[in-house]
Amino acid sequence: MDTSSKFAVVAGIVFFTVLINFPFGYLRNKTKKFSLKWFLCIHLPIPLIFLARISAHLSYRYIPLFVLAALAGQILGGKIEL
Repeated sequence: MDTSSKFAVVAGIVFFTVLINFPFGYLRNKTKKFSLKWFLCIHLPIPLIFLARISAHLSYRYIPLFVLAALAGQILGGKIEL
């Protein structure tokens, strides 16, 4: 895989990570802290991100980037007021 296509794949998974964590961040903000729902809102998106990384054949070196994207999605989702 050349550099530009690898960058596109990584950028796509980062976008997917933020997007998938956005609604979970919103739900997490509406639940009682440290409850089971709160815990699930944080951890349920992780297998989807893992599968995206594995299916794209990306190494473990990209995990910190995806963790930051997940945190960004959780924080942004938590700030939404509907």
